Amino acid sequence: MNQKIKLSVVAMSTLIFASLACGNENLPKHSLKGNYQVSYNKTPSSVDSFTDMFKEGMFYGRLRSNTFYYGWEKETATQDSHLISGLGGSLIYKTATFAGFDFTAGMYYSQGFFDDTKDPAARLKSGKDVISRHDFTNGGSKSMAVVGQAYIGYKGIPKTEVRVGRQIVDTFYTASNDSKMIPNTFDGVVVQTKALSGTDIKLAYLSEQKLRDHTDSHAVLMYGDSASSSSTNPSWTQNDDSAMHKGLTYTRLKAAGKPTDAPLITGDLSNKSIENLKLDASFYSVPELVSEAMAEANYKVKVGALSITPGARYIKQFDNGAGKVGGAAYSGTLAGQSGASGGYKKADSLESQMVGARLVADYGVFKLNLGYTQVMDEADLIAPWRGFPTGGYTRSMARFNWVANTKSYRAELSVNSNKTGVYKDLFMQLSVLHMDADESKGQFDENYYYLGFIQNFPFMQDLQWRLRLGYADTKKVNADSLDGRFEVNYLF
Repeated sequence: MNQKIKLSVVAMSTLIFASLACGNENLPKHSLKGNYQVSYNKTPSSVDSFTDMFKEGMFYGRLRSNTFYYGWEKETATQDSHLISGLGGSLIYKTATFAGFDFTAGMYYSQGFFDDTKDPAARLKSGKDVISRHDFTNGGSKSMAVVGQAYIGYKGIPKTEVRVGRQIVDTFYTASNDSKMIPNTFDGVVVQTKALSGTDIKLAYLSEQKLRDHTDSHAVLMYGDSASSSSTNPSWTQNDDSAMHKGLTYTRLKAAGKPTDAPLITGDLSNKSIENLKLDASFYSVPELVSEAMAEANYKVKVGALSITPGARYIKQFDNGAGKVGGAAYSGTLAGQSGASGGYKKADSLESQMVGARLVADYGVFKLNLGYTQVMDEADLIAPWRGFPTGGYTRSMARFNWVANTKSYRAELSVNSNKTGVYKDLFMQLSVLHMDADESKGQFDENYYYLGFIQNFPFMQDLQWRLRLGYADTKKVNADSLDGRFEVNYLF
């Protein structure tokens, strides 16, 4: 580990020892969970008139600072260690409910700070999302101001809610993943119901997506190119997520007669009607391109104060035409090829599968999660909507371990987790991930070490800090790196 990385680890880690326990037992108006979901603890009630609907509404404010340091063990012509920060926040307004209807709107802002003369935007890593790289390279703007949420809700059907508009959609395959400055959101319709006993169902039809570093909505599964936009770096105008299938370009989709604006149709089903058994199923479909189905079971066994929960997950991916357009690798390197190529048995097929198993043990404030996943030697899994197929099993910070023929093993220990989003006691998360990759596909084995800390400041319950550190130890030359993130949130 070079001297810069050592100093960064020491400097950020000292923040841990300044922490004390918070004493206020009252939950704030809204709080921030460990997975970055916002929990609205106090919401507007129902009213009897249209004017009271707005008069009795509530504002939820958030000021946010997020700093990212990415340090390479060895810098090269294409990778350099860098520091980038973001300062901004959000203001969310929720109306009261009138005749079953309510309205939510959310404005978000981010101002980026980095030295672009030394650290070009194209080389930014985890901190790239504090700015819009497209807006910066095409107009010099280091700030983003966006309408992140704007939707109408309806709750007039028993145990059911319908939302229409731009919104955060948390399902197995989609998530806000709000770990930067602005959440990942979608334009569409979401229906959630608990009308069936012991069952929670959520269905979504999503016409467009707006990634965290974008100021405009874009297609859910189309990679921009010079034919789709005349701007500099046209790939940054569409879905340029790290896990996006980069072979599904505008030009290739048009040439194949495929839609460039296909929607994402997705849904979750969760059932707890059998004691201690939780059954989950999810699916997604991007018509004429690709679809997936997931099934999972977790069974909890209690032994005194100890609970042990074994779980298993299976995913099947179906190729509905995207394979011949973009190839089996989500890197896009096999676009237009057929037969055995690049280490893939069928370079033009996206048919694939994944299996996973885990064992979760809970004892008091301690939680141990031992997980394993294997993506079969067929094709890469496609899910660029910030929901993670290996999440809860072998997903660690910034690791997309769903390339074909990848086996992953992870041990994770967490201390003082809770569901309120108010961490009076220091929350700690430690994990070790080993990825056994397929070198014939251009991949490499990696050990990834992660440390995460969260705590609300003792003198102000609404002020929370987070420190996240990830170190990659690889078998690839010049690939070892440190990913450090420090964040402060004030919610009011």
